[in-house]
Amino acid sequence: MSMNTVYAAGEPARTEVDALGGPTVLEFGAPWCGHCLAAQPLIEAAFDGHPKVRHLKVEDGKGRPLGRSFGVKLWPTLVFLDEGREVARLVRPGQAAQIRDALALIDPPA
Repeated sequence: MSMNTVYAAGEPARTEVDALGGPTVLEFGAPWCGHCLAAQPLIEAAFDGHPKVRHLKVEDGKGRPLGRSFGVKLWPTLVFLDEGREVARLVRPGQAAQIRDALALIDPPA
């Protein structure tokens, strides 16, 4: 597993997300969002060294139930999950180090 560069065509149900095993990052945003585009190099740099982390890139918007169930208000929002439970959250991260620190909570360095 590694960083996804494309938003999923459909979003998983919240029950599916809650049942995920292992470390997972949900990235909520949109392909046309300037903040989301600016964050991509930071996310890519942070994911280096975390091949076990599942990355689900979810296109969010009005009426999208998964984003609403996580209370997403701004993009990008990164939700860090371990065994389906939220451990950390970053909204509009500005540094790769912030993302790396949150990744270490769900996928500690060896």
